[in-house]
Amino acid sequence: MTISVPNIFKERKYPFIFAFFLLLIFVTFVLITNSQSPILAATNLSDQEILTRENPSASNTSLPGKNHSSEEIAPASDGLLSGESPVSNSTFLEGDPFFTNATVEDETPFSPGSEVSPVSVASPPSESSNASSNGTATTDPSSSSSSVTAVDDDGQVIDVEWELCKGPVATDYIPCLDNWSAIKRLESREHMEHRERHCPERAPRCLIPLPEGYKIPVPWPKSRDMIWYTNVPHPKLVEYKKDQHWVVKSGDYFIFPGGGTQFSNGVDYYIKSLEQTKRNIQWGTKSRVILDVGCGVASFGGALLDRNAITMSFAPKDEHEAQIQFALERGIPATLSVIGTQKLVFPDNSFDLVHCARCRVHWHGDGGKPLLELNRVMRPGAYFVWSATPVYRDDERHKNVWKTMVALTESICWRIVAKTFFSASHVGLVIYQKPVSSSCYKNRKVNDPPLCDQPTSRNNSWYAPLERCITQLPRDAKKWPSPWPARLTDTPISLLHQPDAEEAFKKDTVHWSSLISEVYIGSLNVNWSSVRNVLDMNAGYGGFAAALIDQPLWVMNVVPIDQPDTLSIIMDRGLLGMYHDWCESFNTYPRSYDLLHASFLFGNLTNSCGMIETVTEMDRILRPGGYVLVQDEADTLGKIIPVLKSLHWSVSVIRDQYLVCKKGFWRPK
Repeated sequence: MTISVPNIFKERKYPFIFAFFLLLIFVTFVLITNSQSPILAATNLSDQEILTRENPSASNTSLPGKNHSSEEIAPASDGLLSGESPVSNSTFLEGDPFFTNATVEDETPFSPGSEVSPVSVASPPSESSNASSNGTATTDPSSSSSSVTAVDDDGQVIDVEWELCKGPVATDYIPCLDNWSAIKRLESREHMEHRERHCPERAPRCLIPLPEGYKIPVPWPKSRDMIWYTNVPHPKLVEYKKDQHWVVKSGDYFIFPGGGTQFSNGVDYYIKSLEQTKRNIQWGTKSRVILDVGCGVASFGGALLDRNAITMSFAPKDEHEAQIQFALERGIPATLSVIGTQKLVFPDNSFDLVHCARCRVHWHGDGGKPLLELNRVMRPGAYFVWSATPVYRDDERHKNVWKTMVALTESICWRIVAKTFFSASHVGLVIYQKPVSSSCYKNRKVNDPPLCDQPTSRNNSWYAPLERCITQLPRDAKKWPSPWPARLTDTPISLLHQPDAEEAFKKDTVHWSSLISEVYIGSLNVNWSSVRNVLDMNAGYGGFAAALIDQPLWVMNVVPIDQPDTLSIIMDRGLLGMYHDWCESFNTYPRSYDLLHASFLFGNLTNSCGMIETVTEMDRILRPGGYVLVQDEADTLGKIIPVLKSLHWSVSVIRDQYLVCKKGFWRPK
């Protein structure tokens, strides 16, 4: 008999009918599931292969070049030392714990037995971020696991589902500095290669967990002297530097008494001694923009704030546990960096003074490349203050270092303007000055090191190798910026011979001054009294920071590498800044900033990398209770709003072009 539906019913084959309908329901369910499955925000959205332990070569690091090519790191050269003991390959284990698809059955990059796979938890559309009455992080038990609809960079509707990064050090994860797989493959660490940037090919999409007991940071200016222990729970420096009084544990707080390796009588005494040694330094009027190399917990830069001098304090992420994290939690400008094989992310001829107090850099190493890099970023006529044992100790080893330093500084035409010993604190220092004329370079008996070629482009220090040559002086080398604060609004030296750009600069200054006073202060529902550390993600001429100069905050001005290079102008104005590519993670710890500002950044950004990855990075570096201010086109705001809401941030649109967001304490479970 022919099998047909009527015959089946006629012969009452009910088991067959029941099975048929079950199959029909199952197929329908599968089809619906495949068409509506959410996108895991910790999972890569393209078909490119993700790093696995079985195929470690599949994870290329992002190296020189803003197109994120897979070029090899420049080979190491000998001579440059850091003062650290060499690190064995076994210190860094292969595999990155922050990728969902990474195979980690028998491998633990952080500590034995640690669980490193992210936990998949979808975020609900409503804001469930909560904090207890004292600002301590709490978990909202009502958080559900529903996904949130968003729009990706191709205009496709997707569901965003967030996961939590896991592992013993996930709370302090910095993607481009904690890429263990890339670090293990390095052929050399002699020149601090393992402290440089090695970004994963695919940016992580998991969210950083909060330290247990995290609180809203201590407000400025109290934070300069004390911070919550639970926010940066790293006590090693307390013991490691106890004789130098860097930091002291006191109850629920870390206390910063102002000590340092060279500050036995306190940092204020040290700075006053510097002023007496060379009165022409003129903190805050002539010497406004300072670079502190190997800064420790940034007590030097913190003390200079009282003198209207602003300091870019930097140090590597090394065994001095969390020193830069301490600085940022204190509300002092700081960044993670190292003088290794690559240039610093600052423009030529930009800093008024560079300071090194026992900073553990062998300036004469590698043919003098480290000192030549300082020479590159120093403004003509700028000072280099070197407070180190070779200046004042008489044993043979220190004498040899001093002789080498004398020969190197003379070869690049630096002159000693002061050399002294402070008997009260038992430290000595020497102050060098960079020339303002090229005549010395031309009159050298030996052209070694040679002059560098003129750069073919600006922002030429991003992923650029160190060079053994002398950066040529600019056209107006003998000019110094106006005394502070007139320097902020006067025409920058960089624009003196660009009349069209000068006019644009003046209009930009007026524009931001008006915008800050009329819109940003008072109209955007931002509690500015809680804002100390600010990051301008697309700084332009620095007008946003300049207009906020009377607020008790500081701004890190970032010039994206694919935008016009205005960083020299920003630093001519007496402000701080650096280059960056927002397709990669920023060189800072999680929870570093109170406010992120992005003016017309995302429209250009989505042409080169994903919006979700950038938002993930913004969430990483923003503190709970912090703000994000976005000014952009309406269609761009429409794309980013659902992604931000999926993080449980409060989101509002003002005047159809200003997006105001506030981050809460919510984290996926």
